[in-house]
Amino acid sequence: MKITDKIFYVGVNDRQKSLFEGLWPLPNGVSYNSYLIADEKVCLVDTVEVDFFTQYLENIREVIGDRQVDYLVVNHMEPDHSGSIALIRKYYPQVKVVGNKKTFQMMQGFYGEGREDDVEVKNGDTLPLGALTLSFVMTPMVHWPETMMTLCQADGADTVLFSGDAFGCFGALNGGIIDAQINCDTFWLEMVRYYSNIVGKYGTPVQNALKKLADVHLDYICSTHGPVWHEYINKVVGLYDRLSRYETEPGLVICYGTMYGNTERMAEQIARAASDAGVKNIVVYNVSKTHHSYILRDIFRYRGLIVGAPTYNTALYHEMEVLLAEIAGKDIKGNHLLGWFGSHGWASKAVGEIQRWNDERLHFEPVGEPVDMKQALTAETRQQCEALGRAMAARLLEE
Repeated sequence: MKITDKIFYVGVNDRQKSLFEGLWPLPNGVSYNSYLIADEKVCLVDTVEVDFFTQYLENIREVIGDRQVDYLVVNHMEPDHSGSIALIRKYYPQVKVVGNKKTFQMMQGFYGEGREDDVEVKNGDTLPLGALTLSFVMTPMVHWPETMMTLCQADGADTVLFSGDAFGCFGALNGGIIDAQINCDTFWLEMVRYYSNIVGKYGTPVQNALKKLADVHLDYICSTHGPVWHEYINKVVGLYDRLSRYETEPGLVICYGTMYGNTERMAEQIARAASDAGVKNIVVYNVSKTHHSYILRDIFRYRGLIVGAPTYNTALYHEMEVLLAEIAGKDIKGNHLLGWFGSHGWASKAVGEIQRWNDERLHFEPVGEPVDMKQALTAETRQQCEALGRAMAARLLEE
């Protein structure tokens, strides 16, 4: 649990919850990370979800015994990190909460908490703990309005960034805490899925936060979810930089809805044609089977997107409508390419509805001719599907 001489990990793992925020699957669980600085003053940085308070309190006492906690820094007010504030106050009645103006507004609203001796900080303010000093970096909308980060520094000592949800990822910690202690292979795509589904809408605020930290040499990044980053700091910062600038890799996501398999056959023809034309990174998803968080993850990763679905009740197939709304809600900018296709039994609506979504909300670059299939795949519609796949491949590969 020791990170540096005076900084300790006191977080917990949640292997029971199946959906994060009631939305995102957690096949490998999730960690709620909290940190304790044991200097002349004792300071907690963020707490954990309240259901885990008993274990959390044991972790704290294992480090400091009967010492009191002097400060609790709240970088982020989501309840999975702030949920134990009231209980910390009960067990450590002298503790002063450190946060910004919006932190305390939210803390009062969520928990009815707030005292006159709490410490309100602004960007650049400092708080000495003894040998170590905290300084505060305001990072609003990464990804709530009150979010901030805390730097812990001292002459000759490692610089540690307590980053809140930034640089976090899904996945419980299986023994080791610091990246150098563990195999991080499972965390990289989970970091992209975490970013794209939770932070992804806020690319500009993330860029603003990165600019504030650009001149700071970091030895450790202590996020509220996932490993403590040390060896891979450049990789995780670079990943956030690329994602927040909506940079993509060469590749293609094909998503389809299908009732009886006919629209699925169209997707298969498109994928095969794109592959034959030279695209290697292709993922194909049934929107009714794969959780949309994984689809959104890969839409953030890859430049090309082709979507297709049947007409249903004279409108667009429901799960495709939901996915398009989710994509629009992420406000994805940049150079994404979009092709689309659809099918119908007697009334053609799907193709037109997908185009309307792109014209009004997505604003991706259209590629190829949309394919509208009536009832079942024919030689003509097969050729149209192949042409759509080749057109996307040509656009992806030309650069």
